[in-house]
Amino acid sequence: MSTPAVRFEDVRKRFPGSVALDGVTLEIAEGSCHALCGENGAGKSTLGKILAGIHAPDGGRVLVHGREVRFGGPRDALAAGVGMVHQELAFCDNLSVAENLCLGALPARRGWTDPAETIRQAEALLAETGAELDVRRPLGELSTAQRQLVQIAAAVGGGARIIIFDEPTSSLGQHDAERLYALIGRLRARGVTCIYVSHRMPEIFHLCDAVSVLRDGRHVATRPTAGLTEAELVRMMIGRPAAEYLPAPPMTGEATELLRVDGLTSPGRFHDVACTLHAGEVVGLAGLVGAGRSEVAEAIFGLDPAARGSVWVEGKPVRIRTPRQAIELGLGLVPEDRKKQGLVLGASGVHNTSLPILRRLSPGGWIRRRAERALAVDYFGRMKVRTPSPETPVAGLSGGNQQKVVLARWLAAQSRILMLDEPTRGVDVGAKAEIHALITELAARGSAVLLISSELPELLALSTRIVVLRGGRIAGELHRAEATQDRLLRMMAGLADEAPSSTGAGSMEN
Repeated sequence: MSTPAVRFEDVRKRFPGSVALDGVTLEIAEGSCHALCGENGAGKSTLGKILAGIHAPDGGRVLVHGREVRFGGPRDALAAGVGMVHQELAFCDNLSVAENLCLGALPARRGWTDPAETIRQAEALLAETGAELDVRRPLGELSTAQRQLVQIAAAVGGGARIIIFDEPTSSLGQHDAERLYALIGRLRARGVTCIYVSHRMPEIFHLCDAVSVLRDGRHVATRPTAGLTEAELVRMMIGRPAAEYLPAPPMTGEATELLRVDGLTSPGRFHDVACTLHAGEVVGLAGLVGAGRSEVAEAIFGLDPAARGSVWVEGKPVRIRTPRQAIELGLGLVPEDRKKQGLVLGASGVHNTSLPILRRLSPGGWIRRRAERALAVDYFGRMKVRTPSPETPVAGLSGGNQQKVVLARWLAAQSRILMLDEPTRGVDVGAKAEIHALITELAARGSAVLLISSELPELLALSTRIVVLRGGRIAGELHRAEATQDRLLRMMAGLADEAPSSTGAGSMEN
């Protein structure tokens, strides 16, 4: 029997208030693509981070190619041939793409860094992923999806023989995700072992030879993907049948107009966007990376000072120049990057939940702490947030529970117009189903939801109608009954015949 690329033996890890790994033992075959699955908080990312040298295990052993390893940090792991593509991006935003890609090994000539060689090496690394980016641009100017492509290029370019991919497509559209699949195929052809952490079932069955399931920090099972069904895998992950987690049908739109935008333009980002959201409907917003989806939502919410256009809320003309004004008008935004834009990581779940409504909780200028905590506890219960305590800093929560805290904030604020940007990015199948149910429930209660998602099946399942952005302009709109994944992809890429769409380009009107 051949030596596995990786073997975990009785690996244990605790964090304050929680057990992350409780005696995990499993093997990963040399040259395979092996999936790690489980709900948020099951221990998948922790196991990957132990292998990558980011965390040290509290007990047990890790063997790489048959030899026990104890890495002092990621540099030691990379020297041993282990690299990682992280779910949460970890780069220097003020440095260029090229400098980030070559960080720690900047090319030098006669003791001075060599900018031309740095650019050449960075472009070669990006070419491996198929990404087309200007490596001279500061990383902070890129979208979340573009930064994810840079991170993938950095991990692949490190020469690792074992690469951990932690939710690598969570920020990618379909086109870029397919580029990643092709890249993994090329890596495997070179004998690289890929460990793939994902909540996306189609990816697991498409890419992986085997899957190991973790639940509450324990190893439940390892099975070949051949012959395994999606329903069986979901049951192993969450202990319930998959049928319980199918989203309910979306509500159809009612006549009451809650939000209207006309001629919304931000130079260099998007142009002449018009949209209307009605009470009781979910409007999907689709587009490739860089199409302007997130930028439109941010402008409506008052985060783009350069944006110009007309906005009406519940039929009244308004000027929204700041998020505070948007909140007071009943708008809420769940941003694409929850850690960078959606949360105060060092603050507790209680404080993160109460941020938009502090004025309501502080008559006379003093915050009513008991009322603040009671509010958070109430909405944490509704959202099934798993946390050691409401006072626990959100930095210590899993990605799915962090996202639930962001959603709980806007439920507590009683926002009637919600813009959700990738609301299920990086969350497990159980949490995703709960968020889907919440979106449907919000629409049923008379809210209007603008749903931005790179997952076309999600848009098709939940949306009353789907609008496509391409190159910062509206390419067309499809009602749910006429929308298919193929039609959306072709429209996003500029290949579709847009004549049959419900509206012409340049409008999102219902």
